Formats: sequence, structure tokens, C-alpha cells
Amino acid sequence: MSNQMIPNRFRQDLLQGKTLIGCWSALSSPISTEVLGVAGFDWLLLDGEHAPNDVGTFVPQLMALKGSRSAPVVRPQFNDPVVIKRLLDIGFYNFLIPFVETQEQAELAVASTRYPPAGIRGVSVSHRSNMFGTVPDYFNLINDNIAVMVQIESQQGVDNLDAIAAVDGIDGIFVGPSDLAAGMGHLGNAGHPDVQAAIRHIFARAKAHGKPSGILAPVEADARRYLEWGATFVAVGSDLGVFRAGTQALCDRFTQ
Repeated sequence: MSNQMIPNRFRQDLLQGKTLIGCWSALSSPISTEVLGVAGFDWLLLDGEHAPNDVGTFVPQLMALKGSRSAPVVRPQFNDPVVIKRLLDIGFYNFLIPFVETQEQAELAVASTRYPPAGIRGVSVSHRSNMFGTVPDYFNLINDNIAVMVQIESQQGVDNLDAIAAVDGIDGIFVGPSDLAAGMGHLGNAGHPDVQAAIRHIFARAKAHGKPSGILAPVEADARRYLEWGATFVAVGSDLGVFRAGTQALCDRFTQ
């Protein structure tokens, strides 16, 4: 399984408000994910929404992170109990649920990660997450060791933020700046003052509810500003972005 054994130290650090610096992983390769794991980030987001990942590609990436200090976080395609169940069973403990807009959607996200009676997770007695049935007391421990973070990516999500943040089991509030900007009429311009004001508002309301907040910020000045505004779990780049920029710079040095 992944390096996120019980207890889930990433969730403990998250809830304690520690600053956790992460990186996005979108190349969908166990080799590139392993390289990220060597770097020493606190967490890595393995993307199932905008990257060509599925359970078949996620398992080798989790294997590649064995022994890494970087906690794997998964973003499913969408907030669906069946999708989440399969990701739980293959060994993910930390979830970033995209495009949550209402209290009910936040409650569904939490319920999907909990066994009954606390939730609706389907039961298999032997899967990769419990080391194929060999983890002692797995069923009694696992509900309290799953981290659920939700993305606020629309004006409706902002409007319902207090109700979302108040849901028991929501461990963190994460801003999706690109979709938020698009929904506010500023497609491709997350730096617009109105979008920036909304991001700062999200951080402030999350803090008021005692919930940590985070964001993806591949531009260093943005990342440092968001940390100053109170975000505690910030992804400061992506494997795809670093690879693209590095290869372009190398090519340009010899061809221009």
C-alpha cells in the first residue's frame, strides 16, 4: 500500500494547521511520481480529474511512493461514492473532492469515505488498503484516518462556504482558482482583483470555522502571498509544468 499507513500523519498535520507544501502530479507515470516523491514535498496530488489517470494507473504510482515522506492525495473525477470507494480500496487515505458547491455535496463526500453507520462506503474484507485483510483492526480505525478536502470553484460554492466548512468530516477547504475565475466571468485571469478578493475571503471563512485552507499556486509570488493570507496546504507547482518549462528552456538555449 502507500506510505500513508494508519495513523494518517498527513491528516494529523493538516488539522494541526501545519504548513504543508505540495506538488501536483499530472503526468500519470510511476517514474515521474517516484521522482516527485524523492524531492521531499509534504504531499503530492495525484490527479484523476484533469489528468489521464484511473485506478489502473494510480496503483503503480502509490507503489512508487513507498518509503517517500510525501503523502499521496487523490483528486477523483467527481464527487461520486463508487469512484471514491474504488480509490479507498486501492490505498488512498487523502481526498481532494472537486467542485463542491453545497452542504449536501460536502456531506456526500464525507459519507462516501466512511463505513456504516457513519457513512456509505461499500465493504470488502480484503483489498489493497487493508493489505489484503492483514491490517489489524482496520475497520475500527479507518474512518478516523481518512482526510477529506473539498474544492471551492464557483460562486455558488463561495456563497455556501460557511455551510460547507461546518460539515463534520470536512478537513480542509481548497480553492480551485481557474474554475473560480471562470465562474466569476474572468476566464483565464485568476489574478483579477475580484477573484483574488474571493480567494482571500475563502481563506478567512475557512479559518473562522477552524478549517485549514489550501490552493494550487505554480507562480512563486502567488504561493507566497497565499501563505501570507493564511493558506496552510499549498501546491507550488506541477510535474507537467516543471517538465514543460524545463524542456522548453533547454530547447530555446540551443535553437534561438
